[in-house]
Amino acid sequence: MQDSDARLLIIDDDEMFCHVLSRALTRRGFEVLVAHDADQALSLAQQHHPEIATLDLKLEHSSGLKLLPELLEVVPDCGVVVLTGYSSIATAVEAIKLGAVNYLCKPADADEILAALGREAGDPDAEVADSPPSINRVAWEHIQKVLQEHDGNISATARALGMHRRTLQRKLQKRPVRR
Repeated sequence: MQDSDARLLIIDDDEMFCHVLSRALTRRGFEVLVAHDADQALSLAQQHHPEIATLDLKLEHSSGLKLLPELLEVVPDCGVVVLTGYSSIATAVEAIKLGAVNYLCKPADADEILAALGREAGDPDAEVADSPPSINRVAWEHIQKVLQEHDGNISATARALGMHRRTLQRKLQKRPVRR
């Protein structure tokens, strides 16, 4: 866990989530800044140099994966936890490669986020699933991997997957299958 007088930047386009998380972290002694898009996040980072940040993977007009290296260029020592309601192995791996200290699935509360910020080393005792993922989960993972390979381009991803662009858009709008 980080020092409770640290400056923390929340980057998320969900205003209610930001409000709730901001209140919870302020009560724990953090100085909290909130940004709802990439431009606002970079501006706040340049002005205030936060020590830690939470970054939503899927912002309304951009990707948290694209913002992550830009954010770390502005504040290289910032510990970033990527949060998402659309988790996949591909995006988790990319987030860590791009410099995130951790990756959490939403909903995540303040305690889980603070614990994730404090865990920069891997956990050899992490729970391993008893059964393989469902075929629907495997399909979701594959779509996410191909989407990542095409830099988020829906049309190119649809062509690569051999499906209609609108069908892919409908699949991406749904929440991922848990297991």
